[in-house]
Amino acid sequence: MGIFRLNHAVLYVRDVARSTAFYRDVLGFRVKTTMGDKAAFLQAPDSTNDHDLGLFAVGDGAGASPAGRGAVGMYHLAWELGTLSELEAHAERLGAVGALVGASDHGTTKSLYAQDPDGLEFEVVWIVPADLLDEQAVEAASRIAPLDIAREKARYGADTRGGVGISIPA
Repeated sequence: MGIFRLNHAVLYVRDVARSTAFYRDVLGFRVKTTMGDKAAFLQAPDSTNDHDLGLFAVGDGAGASPAGRGAVGMYHLAWELGTLSELEAHAERLGAVGALVGASDHGTTKSLYAQDPDGLEFEVVWIVPADLLDEQAVEAASRIAPLDIAREKARYGADTRGGVGISIPA
């Protein structure tokens, strides 16, 4: 059997307590365990993983990641949400704390882009369920358009479970 999912990601951050508070208070992660001010392990709200995110302190003097600006490295992590109503609520929370940096309609996915307190980018995404994929959504996957959550809620339903038949079994 091959790899079948991502179990967790580890981020180097300047201040573990500050980053823990962000992921807990803004995205709803639960703190599973800590190692003083050196590390924390967090679990996403509906995850079955032991932890989804490890945060390790490197200190306040650490510079910004040069990834994508002349150095290779990871661009972002992406977390999937269940409904467009949840995506809208995350847009409001992320916007309220000044973390939201973009929102895109990728046709088959609807995405928010944000940055944590250290400027590390992440994506929060709703995936169109397989049974609702149509020619328009698939064609739109070849471009990036501005996200209009109200329009998408009217089209797919505010509480339609996303990802069914794509990222989760039908």
